Amino acid sequence: MDSEQFRAAAHQMVDYVIDYLDNIRNRRVLPTVEPGYLRKLIPEEAPEQGETWQSIFQDIERVIMPGVTHWHSPNFHAYYPTGNSWPAMLADILSDAIGCVGFSWIASPACTELEVVMMDWLGKLIGLPPVFLASTGGKGGGVIQGTASEAMLVGLLAARSKTLKRLKADNPEKDEQTLASRLVAYSSEQSHSAAERAGLLAGVHVRVLPTDDQLHLRADALQSAIKEDTANGKIPFFVVATLGTTPSCSFDDIEELGPVCNDHLLWLHVDAAYAGSAFVCEEHRHYMKGIERADSFNFNPHKWLLVNFDCSAMWLKDANDIVSAFNVDPIFLKHDHQSSAPDFRHWQIPLGRRFRSLKLWFVMRSYGAQGLRDYIRKQIRLAEQFHHMLAADDRFEFPVAPSMGLVCFRLKGENSLSEALLKRINEAGQVYMIPAKLHETYIIRFAVCSRFTELSDVQASCEEIRRHANETLPAPNQN
Repeated sequence: MDSEQFRAAAHQMVDYVIDYLDNIRNRRVLPTVEPGYLRKLIPEEAPEQGETWQSIFQDIERVIMPGVTHWHSPNFHAYYPTGNSWPAMLADILSDAIGCVGFSWIASPACTELEVVMMDWLGKLIGLPPVFLASTGGKGGGVIQGTASEAMLVGLLAARSKTLKRLKADNPEKDEQTLASRLVAYSSEQSHSAAERAGLLAGVHVRVLPTDDQLHLRADALQSAIKEDTANGKIPFFVVATLGTTPSCSFDDIEELGPVCNDHLLWLHVDAAYAGSAFVCEEHRHYMKGIERADSFNFNPHKWLLVNFDCSAMWLKDANDIVSAFNVDPIFLKHDHQSSAPDFRHWQIPLGRRFRSLKLWFVMRSYGAQGLRDYIRKQIRLAEQFHHMLAADDRFEFPVAPSMGLVCFRLKGENSLSEALLKRINEAGQVYMIPAKLHETYIIRFAVCSRFTELSDVQASCEEIRRHANETLPAPNQN
């Protein structure tokens, strides 16, 4: 393919993408294929000779689309959103064309410098304290990770390194491996499983703590665990607090947990993967109260802020904690400006990195702060309207109040009723949702995910839910 052939193919692909997203309502949200479907549709080996673009293009609908779950369908209400917007797509095209591997400043100065500035833009947009921003001239700063799971692991590894250095300095006679075996981290039963996975990867124990009746991790539970573990010879060192949990979008009290972590020299990592985007709206920033006590903070613009995957924003109060933990500096990666600009390879697990800050730049400039606020508020309003519609049917109950763009509901009665309902809905494939458990209570999660979702889509989803409920329970009394 030469440049002119690429020009024609690119126009064709852009037209296809526009048509796909403009008409996504017409596609069944869940595919009907079975595992292994794709192998039957393509040859067993790569072609000996290159094929034409047209033959490749024609196979998108034949091979790929039958197996796609359409995350941007207005009928997709599972998990949490994944970002999508035209400006972000354009940024990815440019990033792919530039094709830099921005592991150091000299590898592509614009890649590093735009990221530093965009992380400050974004930090200011959500109201982060100045201590986390590079522009204030302190030790803090932001970096784009691949995912919130990656950010959590980075924070845990940095905390592990910092803690072991302190312990080794105080106890030079102690073996570092022995000290490491005594480390213990904490997350709540409502935290993302990424916390436990980070512990597995880092080789440290992560203790899961119970939450209160409102699904919040409380200071007394943390204090009790610290006291118990310390008495048993363990060394507490790391805490994950969540702003917007996956099961119910509940919020831990950072202002309450922060002093406990600070008093006991525990690294506090705040995971706001989904809900952090809502902090562009001032009315939701009260959830961040006490954030100045955290050591690291993370949320995913690629979830709810119209930025395409992958773009996970992470800020550090003291970036030296991560750099000192990850710094391996062979001569072929050194350059003359190392002391005056960050080399982001020291802020992350992989060496290489894409030019991801272009997406933030394009999106924030295209929508503006007000446009982003309007988008978040609209999605929250749609979730509230869904709650109002479904609440008119007295067969349903809501174990927790709607939070952000998420509504948790269930059929009254045994868990098996709601399980059967969700199975029917997802098998029909017109609406897609997933379950969760809140203190052993089975619930169905309805998340407003697509940027294309309108009130009419929410109404249609509500009717689909009610239709399948009719197969499980008698018709309801209307309020």
